[in-house]
Amino acid sequence: MSDLYSSDDLSSSPTLGGKEADAEFQQFLLVERERAKLQAQIHEFSDICWEKCMDKPGSKLDSKTETCLVNCVNRFIDVSLLITNRFSQMLQKNSGF
Repeated sequence: MSDLYSSDDLSSSPTLGGKEADAEFQQFLLVERERAKLQAQIHEFSDICWEKCMDKPGSKLDSKTETCLVNCVNRFIDVSLLITNRFSQMLQKNSGF
């Protein structure tokens, strides 16, 4: 019976070379870090908007509260994208010198 993590199985399978595997792993880590940052931002926006929009706890959101939450989070996302795009444009402009 073969162990899933044995060196025989790993050496016989077609894998990337050391540098290629490292680069692929680094790319994977970068993507996962960005995903974690996005999740953290979403949680932060949700917390801020919850405090801003929730008047009283209830068994169901009323339409006014739901609209407030949606608009609040959307504005945070819009501003974040605007700032990110503007910063990217500034970097591209400065690298052109």
